[in-house]
Amino acid sequence: MDKRTYRRKNYLIDKKFQAKFIVKFSALIFLGGLLTVVLLYFLGTQSKTVAIQNSRVIAKTTADFILPLLIQTVIAVTVLVGIIAGILTLFISHKISGPLYRLKKVIERLERGDFSSEFNIRSTDQLSGLADEINSMIRNTKQEVCGIKNKAISLKQKLDSLTENDFPASKRGALTELKKIAEELDKAVRYFKV
Repeated sequence: MDKRTYRRKNYLIDKKFQAKFIVKFSALIFLGGLLTVVLLYFLGTQSKTVAIQNSRVIAKTTADFILPLLIQTVIAVTVLVGIIAGILTLFISHKISGPLYRLKKVIERLERGDFSSEFNIRSTDQLSGLADEINSMIRNTKQEVCGIKNKAISLKQKLDSLTENDFPASKRGALTELKKIAEELDKAVRYFKV
């Protein structure tokens, strides 16, 4: 694998995937904050608290005393953690969507018969193990295609060196047919770029 380091400037490679990824994590954090408020409120309704407020003794459920402060605290923490999670998931999703984008481009090249380059991603990205396996497949396929190309060239050269006079009249049509097949084979293997 090529050891060059790739630095991407654009962190939104697959905007739709990354936006979904960030929204899901942020929603999870929001739901966690909401669950915390509901749970503490429910547990707070089970007990009573006595407090002195403006020189008066007031008895309320614990939830009624702490709910305003609790809501403010959870909102602040949820917003702060949501922002941090959004930034972190952007970088995490970048390490996933970047290699997936590169993989898509490699597959498009392979589909066109281009085996001239490999699947290069940063070693810190996800799919680096898969990249090694794909590169091994590309190298093996390239080696096989080169072998087939060489054999096709050799076959074509040998058939081109033969003339119809080298064969009896009954076999001359077969030579023409073999030369045609060799030409088609040569054309087919030229499709691949190695």
